[in-house]
Amino acid sequence: MSAAARRFDEPASPGLARRLRTAAPSLRIAVAGSAAWGLAMGASAIASLMLDQWETADRIRTVALLFFLGGALAFPFAWTLAGLLTRRRRPETAFAACFVALAAMTVGLTALLYALQYRSYYAEWHAPAFTLTWAFQFVFTGLVAAYQFAVLGVRMYFPLGFIALIAAALWFAGRSR
Repeated sequence: MSAAARRFDEPASPGLARRLRTAAPSLRIAVAGSAAWGLAMGASAIASLMLDQWETADRIRTVALLFFLGGALAFPFAWTLAGLLTRRRRPETAFAACFVALAAMTVGLTALLYALQYRSYYAEWHAPAFTLTWAFQFVFTGLVAAYQFAVLGVRMYFPLGFIALIAAALWFAGRSR
């Protein structure tokens, strides 16, 4: 059947939809994994802040919540990406794919949440929405937030977050056999 004759409601690539379904975590793994990964990332942030001797409990809770949400949101996406990359491959490949996917998704989504919070704080001093000035302010505020997170936020994943990352990747590699 030619592309022109194909119906609009048919998927463009039925193999991709099937691969996504098999790579995605079950609902039980997605919920439990998101909760566990989010708690591990929140605990990592708390431990890092305690080691740095932060004294304001309110700010520690805010940062821990940000890291919890970033981790919880990242888990199902990272699991699916790792599953897509490691279909029927060796456990070493599964470990590496999960390690990279979970690290990148966790840092990326937590940085995105941080940038959104950063943007909302500075929004009252920005130009009216959807103007050219506002667009520049929006982009550069986001870039500054990403830079700040890269410099100040990523270190909060060490040492507990890194240990949790290794454990999660080992668990994924063991399940993918």
